[in-house]
Amino acid sequence: MGEETRSEVYAELAAVGPYGTHPGHALITMVEPHPGHEYAYNRWYEDDHYYAGAMAMPWMYAGRRWVATRDLQLLRYPEESAVAQPVTAGCYLSTYWITDGRYDDHMKWTVGINKRLNRDGRVYQDRTHVFTSFQDHLATVYRDGAAGPRDVHALDHPYRGLVLEVIDAEGPERRAELLEWLRAKCLPRGLSGSPAAMVVVFGPTPLPGDRMSYVKQVEGVDTRLTLLWFLQADPRECWSEHFANQAEEVGKSGLGRVELVAPFIPTVPGTDTYVDQLRQS
Repeated sequence: MGEETRSEVYAELAAVGPYGTHPGHALITMVEPHPGHEYAYNRWYEDDHYYAGAMAMPWMYAGRRWVATRDLQLLRYPEESAVAQPVTAGCYLSTYWITDGRYDDHMKWTVGINKRLNRDGRVYQDRTHVFTSFQDHLATVYRDGAAGPRDVHALDHPYRGLVLEVIDAEGPERRAELLEWLRAKCLPRGLSGSPAAMVVVFGPTPLPGDRMSYVKQVEGVDTRLTLLWFLQADPRECWSEHFANQAEEVGKSGLGRVELVAPFIPTVPGTDTYVDQLRQS
């Protein structure tokens, strides 16, 4: 109590600018805790960072954490991935939706708060950012049309799994063509008859120059697409039939190459469930 909060400014900020519900932007971050730090990292993220470093910020209105146990890590491909080296790196994935049109406002806040958290010793250092980027929403493809949850609900609906897919176009000039092929042909085929209810497609944006030093600059800003497949089944139950051949289909199109296909299941908030299953026994 007693700290200056400049409360009088909040009413002014709330009165201007976009405030719709469309997920215009996302933060997608895949992180590998250092060996021996799995429990401590999970407790820091569950108890502190998920809230103070994400959900308490303006315009970040939905979030969910996902985990890849060792058996799920071993399903990933391709082995020679431009995203994860080795391809099994990145036990935890966090996904957040940001209000459309509020990216710049959110970034000003997130840079400021993360500098403060770091200064106050509230940033866990014993982990590596494998794949972390803010991204712009480009498309959503639904299996069942208008029925069922929409993309705005995806991080709150109790989906049983998520597949992260990263595709690099064959050059910046081909990304729009790749996106249209995915939206109109590839993704509707992949969703038909599958346990995936929707695929949400994003394109990465460069991080600001004053980002925290432990987060590397985003790669593939002009060529990369990030796909999030939201599953109504455990990914282990449908992997062979629905996801094992993603790279082959994209490769045949001549428009791009798959750099990562990685399954996850949701964490159980507030618990250490699955932490003992991250490493080889």
